[in-house]
Amino acid sequence: MTLRIAVTGWTGQVVCAMLERVPVGVEVIALRRPHLDLAVPKTVAPALRSARPDVIVNTAAYTAVDHAESEPELAMRVNGEAAGEAARAAAALGTPMIQLSTDYVFDGALDRPYREDDPTGPISAYGASKLAGERAVAAATDNHAILRTAWIYSPFGNNFVKTMLRLAETRDEIGVVTDQAGCPTSALDIADAIFTVARNLTGRTGDARLRGVFHMSAAGEAVWADVAEAIFAERERQGGKPVRVKRITTADYPTPARRPANSRLDCSKLARAHDVRLADWQGSLQACVARLLKDQDRDQQR
Repeated sequence: MTLRIAVTGWTGQVVCAMLERVPVGVEVIALRRPHLDLAVPKTVAPALRSARPDVIVNTAAYTAVDHAESEPELAMRVNGEAAGEAARAAAALGTPMIQLSTDYVFDGALDRPYREDDPTGPISAYGASKLAGERAVAAATDNHAILRTAWIYSPFGNNFVKTMLRLAETRDEIGVVTDQAGCPTSALDIADAIFTVARNLTGRTGDARLRGVFHMSAAGEAVWADVAEAIFAERERQGGKPVRVKRITTADYPTPARRPANSRLDCSKLARAHDVRLADWQGSLQACVARLLKDQDRDQQR
């Protein structure tokens, strides 16, 4: 029997990864505008009903972290209200709901990886809107898994890896912050994990341990400067010119939105409940960089 998964979004990194990694026995229905527009929450329930899903996955979000500081109402409507609408639709349909969330629900002040029961305290409009989405989902349905992840990158869309590779084309040295710690997480690895969680939620309906809030990021940890150095090292192995990383502080690179200094997530609960353990960040990052460079070479040869 085919497992039908309705996913909000179309061009986001995680939904693109899910569409690429669909396993046998699974059908992914990606819902997009105008039929589903998270900026117009009333469109959410009808679109989800028409998809007739076995599981609903809400990956679409307002992710422009800095722009959210000047558009907090829009961020809250998309990330908060629309998530609640999706969860209410899931409850009405009797289907489980998977909500993708973020390390930005924390203030980043802890000196250890965050656990699911640590107090939240977002320091940005984006983080506040994602926390509102978590709370709206939890209030609407008990049959949910909220998956907090961090530092997402992939061969798709816009992300840190692509930015570094683009800057490396014209620069010999790039300043990257060294006082924000976390773990770069591949959207492809996230997609595989979501499929496992979806199967568990539908196959083990009576297991309460499968529901609630979970942390889900790649194994290991790094600061952004470490990630940049790993990107440039792989680029050099693939024949690119050397690029130096200048280690700077967050104060040296001010942005409209504050970022958590500590984005490290303790993912042991997800491993215990769902038997999901994401791979070490370095291997997945190298594979992504190699793929992007290969795609770049192919494009240049056309």
